[in-house]
Amino acid sequence: MAGYSGSVDRLVEALGRLPGVGAKTAERLAHHLLKCPIEEALALAEAIRDVRDRVRHCLTCFHLTEAEESLCTICRDPRRDTGLVCVVEQPRDLLALEKAGTFLGVYHVLLGRLAPLQGMGPDQLTLDALEARVRSGTVREVILATNPNLEGDGTALLVANRLADSGVPITRLARGLASGSVLEFANKEMLADAINGRQRF
Repeated sequence: MAGYSGSVDRLVEALGRLPGVGAKTAERLAHHLLKCPIEEALALAEAIRDVRDRVRHCLTCFHLTEAEESLCTICRDPRRDTGLVCVVEQPRDLLALEKAGTFLGVYHVLLGRLAPLQGMGPDQLTLDALEARVRSGTVREVILATNPNLEGDGTALLVANRLADSGVPITRLARGLASGSVLEFANKEMLADAINGRQRF
């Protein structure tokens, strides 16, 4: 089947490799980039180049930071409670928690989760840095905030086992029914988590 020109085909193929972008969406994006003002397309290309050149991981928590800063904005914030460390899988999970605006501690980003079928094992995670941080004596509590699924639970169990003899309390985010939800529409996993995680009224 005939395609577009070689350049357009390469662009569609490259866009299609992005997560969550299927063949049709990749094709629509490529056509948008062909039709939009050249300044807009070049600004996108420059933003991609800039983020690849300038963004790296924080030396303490592995969140994203600019190349000229060794620590991210959260680790540099003196108002944060450095004794309270929340462990997340990815920087986007950290940002989701930050949007809630209630957590005043700091984070540790694992940069992944246990996923043996995708080649992600313990050695690919930032576990050694987390363990060194916890054993430094400055951490009072570790909050496990991995995703509530099989891989996230396996990752949380691995972290808990690695830190079990550190003497630092390890907690897990509460699970169950979302505030404002209706029992009738909750799935069985949500209801099971809600029953098992019930609290005194």
